[in-house]
Amino acid sequence: MKKMISDRVAETKPSITLAITAKAKEMVKSGEDVVGFGAGEPDFDTPEFIKEGAIQAIKDGHTKYTPATGILELRELICEKLKNDNGLSYTPDQILVNSGAKHSLSTAFQSILNEGDEVLVPVPYWVSYPEIVRIAGGIPVFVETKEEDDFKLTGEAFEKSITDKTKAIYINSPSNPVGAIYSIEELKVIADIAVKHQIYVVSDEIYEKLIYDGDEHVSIASLNEDIKKLTIVVNGMSKSHAMTGWRLGYTAANPEVAKAMGTIQGHAVSHPSSITQYAGIAALKCPECVLDGMLSEYDSRRKYCIERLDEIEELSYIYPKGAFYVFINVSWLFGKKYRGTLIKGSMDFANLILDNEKVALVPGVAFGADKFVRISYATSMEEIGKGIDRIEKFIKEVE
Repeated sequence: MKKMISDRVAETKPSITLAITAKAKEMVKSGEDVVGFGAGEPDFDTPEFIKEGAIQAIKDGHTKYTPATGILELRELICEKLKNDNGLSYTPDQILVNSGAKHSLSTAFQSILNEGDEVLVPVPYWVSYPEIVRIAGGIPVFVETKEEDDFKLTGEAFEKSITDKTKAIYINSPSNPVGAIYSIEELKVIADIAVKHQIYVVSDEIYEKLIYDGDEHVSIASLNEDIKKLTIVVNGMSKSHAMTGWRLGYTAANPEVAKAMGTIQGHAVSHPSSITQYAGIAALKCPECVLDGMLSEYDSRRKYCIERLDEIEELSYIYPKGAFYVFINVSWLFGKKYRGTLIKGSMDFANLILDNEKVALVPGVAFGADKFVRISYATSMEEIGKGIDRIEKFIKEVE
């Protein structure tokens, strides 16, 4: 009998992040008081002037097809943003507007991968990275990193993982799930190796605006022209402008890759929603004070979250310098029991704490790091305090 589902899809794993979030939402619907530390979604509403930009677009009748690559004005604004914020010079024909950064990644890999090409995925990784590669016909190759390096890729680990089938590597800074930021020196090492072996760098920069403690974001593509030609920059408005549901991302790449991506998108979805694109135009005209206000609140939450976690004995975590996550090591609880149930790994921890203490967090196994769990502080101070109270109570009952 013929297989009814493709091998690629059969080998693709559902998102554990979305599964945990869905379960938590069902519990809330049933009247349970759940603290949601799961999804990586700003709790802020989309700024009003962005909404108004979309509403005005509807009133003005901008409800027809747009170019497959995106509205020219939006692509021009993205070029300005990349120049002003990142020191990157691109022309509008090198920009592709997508239906969210996840779609950007998917289209990028479809454009560069042949069947069996390998993509290096530093561990821990965002849950969708390996699956996006598999769907595009590639093979994810996991590259182990060290906790003492904040789980950032080193040149040594990169070089050792390269084979004659290596086509690309992921870089994510600030990173999900760790919140680590690559320095310019660290990026230079990676760039030199990528250029030496002619390997694409897919640089996920979606958390670029969420950086604390005076650190700065550096795009690897800005280092020199050689690495720029090999880099596909991925970004969007979901995190920075609280626009997750709008689904708006974009890529910047060399002309050959950009053209290939545009061809794929034209056949796959035609283009992102015209209304969303006009909202994006408004977003890129956003006063910096609006973004600064959100960043300041995230920073306050981050500090409070860390302060509370520090009060729990034996608990350790990776100090977050960007994004809005804390990656917590809970491996010292493995092999112990909670109310008679053995905790074998991060999935057990996540399920037990959700069912018993009503805290939704993401098990580290989803990111390839089973010793950890991830919590998001993209929620109110009240919820953070309540959630950490429950985590502390849960841990005290483990024996």
